[in-house]
Order: sequence, then C-alpha cells, then structure tokens
Amino acid sequence: MSEIIPQESILITGASSGIGKACALHFDSLGFNVFAGVRQKEDALELKKISSKNLKPILLDVTSPSMISSARTQVSEYLGGSGLTGLVNNAGIPFGGSVEFLSLSDFRYEIEVNLIGAIATTQTFLPLIRQKRGRIVNISSLSGFIALPFMSPYAATKFALRAINDSLRVELRPWRISVSIIEIGDVKTRLWDKSLSVIEKVAKDLPEAGWELYGPINNLRERFQPHGISPSEVARVVEHAITSRKPKARYVVGRDAKLLDLIRRLPISVRDWIIASQLPKYGQVTKENK
Repeated sequence: MSEIIPQESILITGASSGIGKACALHFDSLGFNVFAGVRQKEDALELKKISSKNLKPILLDVTSPSMISSARTQVSEYLGGSGLTGLVNNAGIPFGGSVEFLSLSDFRYEIEVNLIGAIATTQTFLPLIRQKRGRIVNISSLSGFIALPFMSPYAATKFALRAINDSLRVELRPWRISVSIIEIGDVKTRLWDKSLSVIEKVAKDLPEAGWELYGPINNLRERFQPHGISPSEVARVVEHAITSRKPKARYVVGRDAKLLDLIRRLPISVRDWIIASQLPKYGQVTKENK
C-alpha cells in the first residue's frame, strides 16, 4: 500500500529549537504533515527521534536561495500536487548594541536572516499556499512595535516585518489567504540568552571610547531575567492563526508584550522615562557634552 499523506501540511522555518521546534512538534501532534526547516543535520536527527513519521526535517537556511529552492522542490514532490495549509516564518537571530558603535556587517546579516529570509521564503512557497488557500504566519516580537535601547537592529527587522505583513495581508485578500503576525514577549527559549550574550559581546568588543560611554550595558543580565511563557503556549497561538475560522491579523502574546503595547501609546517623554529607568546607569559627562 502507498503511504497516506495527511490532508493538512505546514512548513515551519527555524524549527531546530525554541518556538519553531515547539510549533513543529505541536502540529505533528495535531496530525499535520510538518516540514520542519533546520540548518544542521544534527537538529534534523533530533527532531526525527521525538516526532512521528509525518514530521519531515528539511535542511533550510533562509539566507540561501538555493536551499529555499531545494526545500520547495522537496515539499512539492512529497505533496504530489497538493498545496500547503500553512507557512510559519519563524527563523530569526538576535543582534544588538549601541547604534553609535554597531557593526554594519552584522547589522546587514541580521536583516538578511530576519527580514529578507522571510520574504524570500514567502515568495517561493506562495504558489503552494495559494493552491490550497492556505495561511501565512510571521513570528515577530514586542520589538516589532516598540524599539528598546541597544536592540535597534533586531527591532528594525521586526518593525519592517510588520510592514511587510500589513502589505501582504491586503495584497492577498482577493485569494482569501490569511496573513497573521504574532508579536511575542519573553519566551523561555535559548533566544533570550542569545540576545543578552550578543549585547554583552558587543559591549566587551567596544573600543575604549565606547566602553567609557556604554560599558554598564554589560550588566543587563543582572537586571533582566526571563520570566516568560513557554514555547508551547506560542505554538497554540500559531494553531489558532492556522486553523481557526476567523484568524486574527495580529496576536500580542505574553504579559510583558501586552504591557509594552500599552506603554508605547503613552506620550513619548513618559514612555522614554519608563524605559530608561529600567536600564543600568551609563554615560559620562565630558567637556564636550556638558
């Protein structure tokens, strides 16, 4: 007998850990045919160990046009003419630091992964989505609606992703293809540690003048500890966006994200004071800036 292919199928990028991995396992448990995009073979093997035969890891680096094209070929061949129920653009990396001393090469790579990667993946798989009138979900964060200090590169990509999401949502209305964005607060994943580690590394690599000005940001880890939701809670929100009769255009997930969504609506001077009050004290007064 030939293998019976599940009727519903979904592609999830950045599925090696955190939210992406939780989403892949969650949709696998729902009986979906899951294509889980990972960058390392080791991650693919790990996923196969803890999932059903309906979860298929695919090597996919969203910065590589050839890998995206290859993933499209693999998905198409497996589905055999059937379209995709959903695409979840989750792949992303953190990058931060003071704007004054940012590495432009690192900033460009951040844009390539977090923004261009999502666009390229969407362009490539949209014909399969249209074929089944499927849905697109873009995973963002609270950085997509409020830019916190020393996280401007990450926030820039998430603000831009929100703009792409808004445009695409209206562009695809004639085909009744739902496009949702999920803006998440603190989540208990490795991304939190990665974010703080990136800022700490940037602080340590500052030139002497930069260290004198911004050195105390290296103590962010002492001030901020993760108290966020679990990745599985985010996966359930993604499920709603993919399967509900009336998916939302925008989901704000987590108490901190909802709080900052309110804070951003305050007068700018008040908002800035609230945010600045939570940061380590830094900066020095010199003859030039007195």
